[in-house]
Amino acid sequence: MMSKKKVELVFLPIPFMGHIVSMTELAKNLIARDHRISITILIIKFPTTPDVNARIQSLSGSVARIRFNELPHLDLPSPNTAQTPEAMVCTFIEGHKPLVKNKLTQLFFTPESSDAKPDRLAGLFIDMACTTMIDLANELGIPSYIFYPSNACILGLSLHLPALDTHIHSDFMDSETELTIPSFNHSVPPQFLPMCLWSKNHSGFTWATYHSRRFKDARGIIVNTFSELEPYAVHSFSLDDSIPPVYPVGPLVDLQGLIHSQFDRTQFRSTKRWLDDQPTSSVVFLCFGSMGSFSAPQVKEIAVGLDRSGHRFLWSLRQPPQEGEVSPTAYTNLEEVLPEGFLDRTTKRGLVCGWVPQVDVLGHRAIGGFVSHCGWNSILESLWFGVPIAAWPLHAEQHLNAFEMAKELGGLVVELRLDYRGGDDLVMAEEVERAVSCLMDSDCKVRKKVKNIEENSRRALMDGGSSFISLGCLIEDLMDER
Repeated sequence: MMSKKKVELVFLPIPFMGHIVSMTELAKNLIARDHRISITILIIKFPTTPDVNARIQSLSGSVARIRFNELPHLDLPSPNTAQTPEAMVCTFIEGHKPLVKNKLTQLFFTPESSDAKPDRLAGLFIDMACTTMIDLANELGIPSYIFYPSNACILGLSLHLPALDTHIHSDFMDSETELTIPSFNHSVPPQFLPMCLWSKNHSGFTWATYHSRRFKDARGIIVNTFSELEPYAVHSFSLDDSIPPVYPVGPLVDLQGLIHSQFDRTQFRSTKRWLDDQPTSSVVFLCFGSMGSFSAPQVKEIAVGLDRSGHRFLWSLRQPPQEGEVSPTAYTNLEEVLPEGFLDRTTKRGLVCGWVPQVDVLGHRAIGGFVSHCGWNSILESLWFGVPIAAWPLHAEQHLNAFEMAKELGGLVVELRLDYRGGDDLVMAEEVERAVSCLMDSDCKVRKKVKNIEENSRRALMDGGSSFISLGCLIEDLMDER
């Protein structure tokens, strides 16, 4: 029986920009779809992500029926306790269980909260790396849902990881055969897996298998994709009765692309003026995400490749984190890192800059191609605007994203460099030149395929579209008091 009462949902993202953006977009879609829903997003303070803090401030109070509530500050685990980035993040999240419990109790389970309390707390939506919170949800009698900000193929890998661990006794990188994963139509070469999964002794592997097992304890799984993009993977979930209902509700794309500081706003005005002066679909955009950066030797190879290609370009260039910093920063002197004379030679057809709002750039009529690290949010944004990608994955699951786009989905990217070869193995100027020239060719097959997907991505969210229907099924489940 469907309830007419108002319900509250609580969201708990991990404190990284890509996760917070897509989870906030899900929250917006839910409240836009059903007036009975209100949402509280609990914010974990991560000391090294000031861009996330700025993002929260800009969003806070801007959307009705969504409130942001910060949890108390916790110190990061010591390197002795968590020796890898994956262990550090997961241990840090686990340490927040008492804080999350206290906050939920304060907001929803005390007499003081009764005035603002909803008729029912209908769900705790937890990020893919927060599965330890399922125990807390069970303790408080709240249904738990997993939010998976990546794609359906990789969700399938996560769900199948315990089985792979059982049946393959060596490290995956030592496996003599490619991996068979139910969500992939093709076998997967081990070198495309995230590096933390290469060795079973890696703490990242231990945490990944833990989360994978916990996914099946949730009431449902929400994934940021749409059925038309990944039909094989989405269908594969229905063939396994042990998997909770999976709701593909994407693409969850932040089309507002909020700019947080006056400096960034001023800088982008200058960039936009330059783009406005360029012909339609004439500019290749190079951008590698919030953590993407390159050493000086690699920068020179990219520059030479762009120079030789002859195409117009907008290049968001940043240097690796400096001592004591976590995130990349802008190069202070471009002439020191770029080849001699490069800026003068390309002054009429190219612009090198620091940070840019990626969505605003991809949506500009002048952009004709995108050289990308293949983060999943970036892929969805490029598909939304029908901009073809040259794939250059750098970290984490990006290599598997690129493999899926290139192989699994039938050539949806131009292959620049797909596999992981280590930081000392430079991508040479010839590779950059070839990929850019292919990407910007008006007869490029990838361009035509991406235009097709652009239409499907927008249709999926419309009334009657696949993601619209899936979101409706999720709301139905949330509203069912049984």
